[in-house]
Amino acid sequence: MDPEQQPPYGAQEPHAVAATSEPKPAKSAKKHTDASFGLKDFALWCGIPILIMVLLRVFVFGMYLIPSSSMEDTIMPGDRVITSQLTPRFGKINRGDIVVFKDPSDWLPAEKTTEGTDYLIKRVIGLPGDVVECAGNGAPVTINGVVIDEQSYIKPGVEPSAFAFNVTVTEGHLFVMGDNRANSADSRYHKNDAEKGLVPIADVKGVAFLRYWPLNRIGWLSAHHDVFAHVPEPKTIPSA
Repeated sequence: MDPEQQPPYGAQEPHAVAATSEPKPAKSAKKHTDASFGLKDFALWCGIPILIMVLLRVFVFGMYLIPSSSMEDTIMPGDRVITSQLTPRFGKINRGDIVVFKDPSDWLPAEKTTEGTDYLIKRVIGLPGDVVECAGNGAPVTINGVVIDEQSYIKPGVEPSAFAFNVTVTEGHLFVMGDNRANSADSRYHKNDAEKGLVPIADVKGVAFLRYWPLNRIGWLSAHHDVFAHVPEPKTIPSA
């Protein structure tokens, strides 16, 4: 090599620079980064949705298997329903709502259920202060003196009530009845128990709004609020 073409002292020829570069640590770092992203992706796409579903199940929605025929034909034995747990806690229960509630005063032995359970399901007919009555023998139910037409949800061929009753709903309670009045041990049958046949609102676990099983019966559960549209509000609410 011509001395004039030699690189100055301390300089390196181009091929020497390439030889001294170290790409391997960078490649190793990239692999480590990819592994970290994989764990984050798993937590993001799997862990968080599962956590959300668990929280919704515990605090927002309830799921129940219906073991009896007291709500036929709206809900059949073996149907599974979803309830809103927020309504009784933060909202207002209305006439016509289908509610799941704890056994208020040993009602369950009178219910013909297909399996053991601690809860019952009925339709709300009377709110606090309402006067709910019926003359029996095919006569319609009246609330605060107004006749209600229940044909949209009562089981076909079944009377509103086979016997007469007259109940005033006390503060903090509900008067409930099954849609299958011929096979529902509801508020009418328990006038002599500790709660006088009424359901404490505090015992309501949720308002049913969806039937999700069986697949051929999936659908919304109607509260039929229109049936009660002309019922006047009670003038007074007696204390329990």
